[in-house]
Amino acid sequence: MTTTALVLGATGTTGGRLTARLLAGGHRVRAASRGATAVGGATPVRFDWYDPGTWQGAVGDADRVYLVPPLGATSPADTMLPFLRLARAAGVRRAVLLSSSAIPAGGPATGLVHQALPGLFPEWAVLRPSWFMQNFTGDHMHAHTVRDEAALYSATGEGRVGFVDADDIAEVALHALTDTHAPGTDLVLTGPEALRFDDVAAILGDATGRTVTHRRLTRAQMRDRLAASLPAEFAGLLADMDDAIARGAEDRTTDTVLRLTGRPPRDFRTHVAHALGEAGAVPVPR
Repeated sequence: MTTTALVLGATGTTGGRLTARLLAGGHRVRAASRGATAVGGATPVRFDWYDPGTWQGAVGDADRVYLVPPLGATSPADTMLPFLRLARAAGVRRAVLLSSSAIPAGGPATGLVHQALPGLFPEWAVLRPSWFMQNFTGDHMHAHTVRDEAALYSATGEGRVGFVDADDIAEVALHALTDTHAPGTDLVLTGPEALRFDDVAAILGDATGRTVTHRRLTRAQMRDRLAASLPAEFAGLLADMDDAIARGAEDRTTDTVLRLTGRPPRDFRTHVAHALGEAGAVPVPR
């Protein structure tokens, strides 16, 4: 069945990958971004969480939507819920929300949107991925410090994380949006192994031929470091997540990727090797 999906953040890490997969599967895509950026084969539409005047036009004839929360928002429900009510009234039946493994239904940030979703849409799913592998190989703070200082900074201590590849998230999102029956639940997505930041640093060092160091900070030190470039409240939230990792909150793996896609998730070494093959995408320490 051909569907029309509104993909928010269609030029972003997961949205871009999802858009490509939807188009390859013959689905119509309304590719939403603030600049209505052209994405080959999709209909570009302007969308801004903070400009309700863009919402109705972005939805158009879509019958399903992929939701990427507004970046850096500590209370995204304030903005997202009015849009979701508008989308449902416009005929959207299925909604797939990108949340986080660290945030349960009813929790902070996207947790309130997660809690509200089943009451708004007859078909729904919440993707709760662990931390992205691309945080170390893309355009992200950790990737920048690996490149500039051969270092990773965190308050995660000995805590482990089941880092997940954004390609695996996009594959699960594709199934959640297009399978005959929506999952109707939340899906915790991880890679095949839980790693310490020390392990991540060692793998990056092996791949780039340089020593990469994990510099361990306290929760307060991490908050202050993040606050130099992020709103203070959001910096505190991220530092709290690091502290939760240190206490074991993300030390797990799940079979969700295999169960929904039929193939195992990519491990971190393979991810780094793949990223290195993409025009040197992994930041090589200087």
